Amino acid sequence: MQNYYECQNFEDIDELMDCIGHNASVASNHLSTISAKKKNKALNKISKVLRSNKREILSENKRDLDNGEKKQLSPSLLDRLALDSKRVDLMADGVDRISEFDDPVGQIIASWKRPNGLVIERVRMPLGVIGVIYESRPNVTIDAGALCLKAGNACILRGGSESFFSTKAILACVHEALSSSDIPVHSIQMVSTTDRAAVTKMLNMTQYIDVIVPRGGCFINQKGYDG
Repeated sequence: MQNYYECQNFEDIDELMDCIGHNASVASNHLSTISAKKKNKALNKISKVLRSNKREILSENKRDLDNGEKKQLSPSLLDRLALDSKRVDLMADGVDRISEFDDPVGQIIASWKRPNGLVIERVRMPLGVIGVIYESRPNVTIDAGALCLKAGNACILRGGSESFFSTKAILACVHEALSSSDIPVHSIQMVSTTDRAAVTKMLNMTQYIDVIVPRGGCFINQKGYDG
């Protein structure tokens, strides 16, 4: 059984991202065996922890907003970035709704019988590790993480640098909930640096990441990520 690594070297991007990727790969093997009931309980726990840590989330979001104002972000970008009590509640509500979805893992989506009597079925299974790259909308952190967990996938999240502190605060809530639910906290990770070189590395981590999902208004070019 593979062990998890401590990802602490933020200066060496290759080393950091390989560490995150390794941990996600190990976690995905565990997730693929977790029951729907256990995943749903973890999702409900995430919702509760988000609500109970609202003050901390809003405090870190203010740090991002203050930095955004210093960078002279447009009013529309600041609005996307901003959280308030209602928006945090909506994030938590969204996680509860995801817990109510039918579990996709193990669903039979096609079946046929061969002339020799052999029955063949097409069954939904987890993809493995999903990388999600998105703009500076803190709510996407919880939406993407919860959906990946529901489908039995580990995920590596990279939001826009403007929402870095908000994302860390939200992820801390997720990790608190997962650790008390006996689910690996490495199931949902964030890229713990704002260096764009990390995204270039992320796009080439085929040994760890099975699917990359660029979401919303993010733009990826040969130099990395603009979002």
